[in-house]
Amino acid sequence: MKSSRRQFLGLVAGAAALPMAPHAAWALDYPTRPVRVIVGFPPGIGPDITGRLMSQWLSDHLGQQFIVDNRPGASSNIATELAAKAAPDGYTLLVTVSTNAINATFYKNLAFDFTKDLVPVGFIGSTPFVMVVTPSFPAKTFEEFIAYAKANPGKIDMASQGVGTSPHVAGEMLMMLTDTKLLHVPYRGNLVPDLLSGQVQLYFSPLPQVIQYVREGRLRALAVTSAKRTDALPDVPAIAEFVPGYEASGWYAMSAPTGTPAEIIAKLNKEMNAGLADPDLKAKLIAIGVEPKPMTPNEFAKFTADEIDKWAKVVKFANIKAE
Repeated sequence: MKSSRRQFLGLVAGAAALPMAPHAAWALDYPTRPVRVIVGFPPGIGPDITGRLMSQWLSDHLGQQFIVDNRPGASSNIATELAAKAAPDGYTLLVTVSTNAINATFYKNLAFDFTKDLVPVGFIGSTPFVMVVTPSFPAKTFEEFIAYAKANPGKIDMASQGVGTSPHVAGEMLMMLTDTKLLHVPYRGNLVPDLLSGQVQLYFSPLPQVIQYVREGRLRALAVTSAKRTDALPDVPAIAEFVPGYEASGWYAMSAPTGTPAEIIAKLNKEMNAGLADPDLKAKLIAIGVEPKPMTPNEFAKFTADEIDKWAKVVKFANIKAE
């Protein structure tokens, strides 16, 4: 793992040190045609919503369409492989999320290496997951939920986008720290309709995906997974208020195939960071529970390496196995 971390950081440093010619001319004109932005999850959930907001900003300010291409499945590995094997010319980007950091060590036989085949472009922001249940669920508070879970081991359905995804691991961490047992129900598509109808009871959701349902009272938020409460839902407590040491924030960013010219990455990073400083885009992100966090590619690389290390320990401790 330490070797992969060094290689990943080394790739970024090497890309930054590439000479300006001949690719510098490419960056001056880039982009000259539409750019594909691959999202490894279905439309309407956190990565898709956030990726579309940033793609629209890039479209508006770089003069070409940044077109979102949803390729859900296999805990985002299908999309990640497509991006990793795409031409490194700046015309394919990947909306990278916390699940990618989990997958880097969770899956042993992938057809790509996340830390070698993709390089950071820019960070968008972080978001807590929010622990939501249907309004008819017996527990009205987080403390009542834990008491109910202890009294009914294995009888609460916990939905996720798949084994090893961030929502799944967030739930596993809760079970680990509270000595409870939930029944994991992995989905391939958008699980929210089943959640709203009561077919599944619990979901550790990216905040952008369900925040409107919470505000409308169609889902009940019991707690958020960040270390502290979020401004988007100030009345909802953090799990850490009851379970010391619990923290499982998600995040959104963009990566590109390794070999993408450093000048193009620099241009995209500069424009993304400008978007995060723009009051209108910033307000839209905050409204859906995403805290904008501009980073350089090097800062993003270090952040990702730290995330890979963190989640590898959780997966090992919880003994989570790939399907």
